[in-house]
Amino acid sequence: MHPDAQTLANIRAARTYHERPPESYLVPYRHIAHLLECRTSESPEKTFLIAYDADGTRTEYSYAHFNALVNRAANLLWSLGIRPNDRVATLAYNHAETVILYFACWKLGATVAPQNVAEDDARIAFILRNSEAVVLFARHDYLERAMRILGSAEGGAPNIRRVVQMGGAPQGDTLHFGTELEKQSEHFSAPEAVSLESEALLVYTSGTTGAPKGVVLTQYNLLVDARGISDWQGITGNQRLMCVLPIHHVNGIVVTLVTPLYVGGSVVLNRQFQSQTFWQRIAAEKVHIVSVVPTLLQFCCEYADAQQAQGKSIWGENVRRDDLEHFRHLICGAGTLSVALAKRFEDQFNFPILHGYGLSETTCYSCFLPIDLSWQEHQAWLQAHGYPSIGCPISPNEMAIFDASGNGVQLGEGERGEICIRGHNVMKYYYQRPEANAETFKFGWFRSGDEGFFLRDERGRHFFFITGRIKELINRGGVKFSPFDIEEVLLSIQGVKVGLAIAFENDYYGEEVGAYVVPEEGAKLSEEQILAACRAKLTFEKSPKVVVFGTEVPVTATGKYQRLKLRDLFSAWRSVQFRPQG
Repeated sequence: MHPDAQTLANIRAARTYHERPPESYLVPYRHIAHLLECRTSESPEKTFLIAYDADGTRTEYSYAHFNALVNRAANLLWSLGIRPNDRVATLAYNHAETVILYFACWKLGATVAPQNVAEDDARIAFILRNSEAVVLFARHDYLERAMRILGSAEGGAPNIRRVVQMGGAPQGDTLHFGTELEKQSEHFSAPEAVSLESEALLVYTSGTTGAPKGVVLTQYNLLVDARGISDWQGITGNQRLMCVLPIHHVNGIVVTLVTPLYVGGSVVLNRQFQSQTFWQRIAAEKVHIVSVVPTLLQFCCEYADAQQAQGKSIWGENVRRDDLEHFRHLICGAGTLSVALAKRFEDQFNFPILHGYGLSETTCYSCFLPIDLSWQEHQAWLQAHGYPSIGCPISPNEMAIFDASGNGVQLGEGERGEICIRGHNVMKYYYQRPEANAETFKFGWFRSGDEGFFLRDERGRHFFFITGRIKELINRGGVKFSPFDIEEVLLSIQGVKVGLAIAFENDYYGEEVGAYVVPEEGAKLSEEQILAACRAKLTFEKSPKVVVFGTEVPVTATGKYQRLKLRDLFSAWRSVQFRPQG
């Protein structure tokens, strides 16, 4: 099930950066454990992790304390028979114990296979089986669910040898993480088998169709991407990042756990995002940077509007703008950021959005807007080109636009095609998916499946833009439209909170254009209003023909809209031929 020789050669080419092969490392550390030991030796009493529980309970860990707990956890794993290259699964959420377990696995040379608790049981069972994990660590809240998944009639996951409970009071004869941790030594030496090539993460893509694909990332992948992120943004050891995104995903793991460690900084870990505590914690903890997805920007704006309507501070209770003087910017990626939302947020809060782009397959981020742009230049790249720019490539990788057919032809400035990436942060491969590997690395670059283009600035830098998923492009009678183009128009209509362009099946054109709209609270919108507003700015062919109103939008764990899940809502119009009026 491993890639064939030609695919392995293509993968090696895709993991080469400016002719520098993947084994010519760009980081000075032997592995993640070496980095953690270095930081602990340099600044043992410095704060590394501040963790907030769901009820707001705050716990702080110095580098020395955190490293000691990681060592205890590594010894526990060893006592459970976990060895280098074994897979360890988690069914958990943002918690200090989850972070400790991750680093213990990496110190031991084991691979973390984190599960997204928002997935259904059947999907989690498939991932557990496919990952070949041998132990499952489950939070006490999910322990009953874990047992149900493992014992399901559909096959469960017989490869899981043991379940370990995390948090809560010990239940029955299930091994309890906290209890067992106290029995372990605070000293642990990484086995010689651990290296930068040791697999660190096995994360599964959240596609809407087909079986999820397991992305294999090495310890080097995590470290080199963390280096690229910190170098690009000027993140140093005296800065603090905040995590509000789930740490079962690469964004939460790489940006706000590994990157602060890489520079010797600190991280504030939240159980989850909450509008009412977001700015409060940034102010109280003197956070410099926070990583978000567009959905969270929307929540911030809505919360600010509600606060303002009541004559209160848009930042939350007892928070003023002066309390945020240390805050630098927000990193934003993963989901679809519209021009309208970018403008609304920056106008309302006057903090820059450092828009970026990346995938699990490229570890995390591959590009960002530069931090050296003037405010006017920054806003122009976000607002003046129809799409917010995702910026320029960071140091571990290159980016280019290729013909979307997969023929390996590279395109020029302004031409739309497939965004492709090559560099040291490209994954090792998809686990047990030889066909997917062969297609994805077809011509020695990683093919993202995203459509985009680039424009040059006066310094010759390539600023990239994403215009949609190639599989989500609307193919109407052989003419392809980007949903993002249509959605910018939908979002410009007063009263529209979310507007998505949906490709639905149609007997006459193969696919037609539909609009799924979530109105703002109290807004009174009609289908006729929305269709008329779209046709005033778009051709008939490109305009939505039908509007479906709703209250919720299916999203992935990182806030990406799942348009394909909305197609069935338009099935009643499959046999309708839409014609322009007049």
